[in-house]
Amino acid sequence: MARLTVSHAFVPVPRPRDVVELLKPITWFPPIWAFMCGVVSSGEAWGPRWPFILLGILLTGPLVCGTSQAVNDWFDRHVDAINQPDRPIPSGRIAGNWGLRIACAGSLISLAAAALAGAWVFGATCLAVAAAWAYSAPPFRAKMSGIWGPGLVAISYEGLTWFTGASVMAGGLPSMPVLAVLLLYSLGAHGIMTLNDFKAVDGDRAMGIRSLPVTLGIARAVRVACWVMALPQLAVIAILLSLGHVGAGAIVGALLAGQLALMPRLIADPVGRTPWYNATGTTLSVLGMLVSALGLGGVLPI
Repeated sequence: MARLTVSHAFVPVPRPRDVVELLKPITWFPPIWAFMCGVVSSGEAWGPRWPFILLGILLTGPLVCGTSQAVNDWFDRHVDAINQPDRPIPSGRIAGNWGLRIACAGSLISLAAAALAGAWVFGATCLAVAAAWAYSAPPFRAKMSGIWGPGLVAISYEGLTWFTGASVMAGGLPSMPVLAVLLLYSLGAHGIMTLNDFKAVDGDRAMGIRSLPVTLGIARAVRVACWVMALPQLAVIAILLSLGHVGAGAIVGALLAGQLALMPRLIADPVGRTPWYNATGTTLSVLGMLVSALGLGGVLPI
């Protein structure tokens, strides 16, 4: 079998459309959504902060998230050469070490952009970029673990992006209730990320990836994922109610009840029904994030 190697000879500059494909724009929506939840949760007026909001959208989506996709594809290029040979790097459309160059350039540009938004945003971006490399690159390669892999993705996609949005608006450290809620939703996102592992159990087992479905078995792993998704939302409801945000707490409770009603169907066939649950139950959870942000920001009337 031919091995994928990095040539030091001249290679053509990748076409823009191939670079965009490498950065996977479809993955940018979740962190941008979490960023906007952070913006809303701050309770600050948007008008004076529009330049920073636009910078934050660019930072959390195309820059940091896009960079993480480039990093992952570079360090997975040998596996993709077998499983997804049409991807930009293994197909040769992004040849030589251009994949690595794009990942490094994206990291540096992300940090430079974050520096314009203040110290707290810069710190959060440093953590997000470090997590992107730790997830995919040796010696850490956290994606091999069913605990650390989903955890890094969850905290990056949900927690750090929410933190960035709130920090951009507040011009500093967000309030303690906002920090508590973003951490809880990050924890819940670990369960959501675990759902994505059910479709690749056989391949993960063959590659030595110790995802939760591989280590716990499918039946136990799906139950753990459901508990991890649900319990943090109960804590969010408690926080909202304790702060007097009764309307937000009630809506989040109703959305959680909908998820709980859907979970038995997921548990019965996690491999076949994960896409269905992501379109239904995960959507309800994501809507709950927004409702929680609206409550914390004082946007909901009660």
